[in-house]
Amino acid sequence: MIGVVAKDTDHPVVTEFFQLFKTHWEFWLPERTYEVLLCCETVIPDNQASLVVAYTSEPAVDFGSVVSNSSDSPTLLVFPTGERLPVYGNCLTFGEGSGSFAPFDERTKRPVAIELGSESRKTIRVGYDLCGEIRSLLTEGQPLANATSPSVELHISFLRSLIVRHGSILVEIPPAPVGYPFIACLTHDVDHIRIRPHKLDHTMFGFLYRATLGSFLSFVRGRQSVKVLATNLRAACSLPFVYLGLAKDFWDQAANYLALEKGVTSTFFVIPTKGEPGVSPNGEKKKLRATRYDVGDIGSDIRMLLAAGREVGLHGIDAWRDSKIGRDERKRIQEATGSKEIGVRMHWLFFGKESPKMIEQAGFAYDSTVGYNERVGYRAGTSQVFGFLEVDHLLELPMHIMDTALFYPSYMDLTEREARLAILPLVENAERFGGVVTVNWHDRSIGPERLWRSSYKDLLATLRAKGAWFGTAAETVSWFRKRRSSHIESVICEGGTVRVKVSVGADSKGLPGLRVRIHNAPVQGVRTGVAVFTDFPVEHSEEVLLAA
Repeated sequence: MIGVVAKDTDHPVVTEFFQLFKTHWEFWLPERTYEVLLCCETVIPDNQASLVVAYTSEPAVDFGSVVSNSSDSPTLLVFPTGERLPVYGNCLTFGEGSGSFAPFDERTKRPVAIELGSESRKTIRVGYDLCGEIRSLLTEGQPLANATSPSVELHISFLRSLIVRHGSILVEIPPAPVGYPFIACLTHDVDHIRIRPHKLDHTMFGFLYRATLGSFLSFVRGRQSVKVLATNLRAACSLPFVYLGLAKDFWDQAANYLALEKGVTSTFFVIPTKGEPGVSPNGEKKKLRATRYDVGDIGSDIRMLLAAGREVGLHGIDAWRDSKIGRDERKRIQEATGSKEIGVRMHWLFFGKESPKMIEQAGFAYDSTVGYNERVGYRAGTSQVFGFLEVDHLLELPMHIMDTALFYPSYMDLTEREARLAILPLVENAERFGGVVTVNWHDRSIGPERLWRSSYKDLLATLRAKGAWFGTAAETVSWFRKRRSSHIESVICEGGTVRVKVSVGADSKGLPGLRVRIHNAPVQGVRTGVAVFTDFPVEHSEEVLLAA
């Protein structure tokens, strides 16, 4: 078991960290003996642990002749594997004797960890504040410059490697369903269900510009094919007939999404109130944020989606800042869908410091707003569903990939090929670390003038080829709730046998199960301290037995 020493103010951070690194742990008790002691305080208490891992950026700790330098600016750590981890708080570096296991400061080339003691009792000193880093990631998030770093997973991976390298038996419940390497969650923000309601407004004129002159300029620049140009020009010419009801509305794409996603599932977030722009984080009412439809206008679409097994959630206007308005917005979606539990993603990704409290008080099942408008990547530094530190129950399904971030000229402005290359590392990270890849492809993005259909098909093919389990946003969050409510009750090692008692949370019908992963188990022919593990599926509370 891991015993954890931390300040009282850091206890919520530690608790959430070990929901993400789901292993056998407890807060340190002086009367207990632990195999591993994780110390997030300045002073290490007297203990009998065979391995002590001490995280602190305070240079006052006496480590003999160890030399330490501190840096107040963000530090980029480089691991021996070549991976890079940004550290946002103060960071100490050390001198000689740190060992080849330690990451180093990219700027100074000095290691940020040092190993002391004997083989039987080791202390590893890591020169940054782990609790401070996790708190910063889950509350403030990462700057755009580090958007592609799965920082929480890298922190977990580093700590895991220190324990496994020491030879300790480590048991965890990985963040991936049994039988699948990771979860894929497809979502669609429904901003413009159809173009017909937009007559002589900024949306109509914007479409006409992008479908004609804008599309022609993209063709000239080599960023669009002649087929795309022709399709957009035809759509622009057909617009008067769409208004007259004589031509199909080319922004009506819900049925096409169902066809593209055959065999998998997705979530559609819809607007509660038309004509309402809401209030922006700076207190303004931005008219461009208001929509020309709301949930009351699309009853037949909702029935079609629900009949196809899709989830319909709220695309919130002001729920991010006002719990009373949030309750009203939630009730509108409940009345339209008949669903008791409703999730939310905010329109334009509006979010503030008090948003988790407002959203929880409004009674939502989950939020899925935390992500970037401008980039793909990990705003909260993680691919896992996580809990906000300021609330009791609300979980966040982070968003990782958004179509407009990839293709908008004011954002990443990528070609289809460049978009594939930008997405692939996020999928590969999910293969390695588990978790979820959450995709947001807007409702009209597979139709004119965007025509991002082929990129979406390519992304679906990649996720399928990697063997992901596809769940709606609600299903994905439910699976993580099940994992979060499960516990490793005990790990007993006797000779060549490991007994693991697991308490599995309440099952949710139709969801895949959990697995238990045992590192450094006594397997014949394999030495301890190497990256070898054994997985066991667990469906109910039970004991897992592994014998050499």
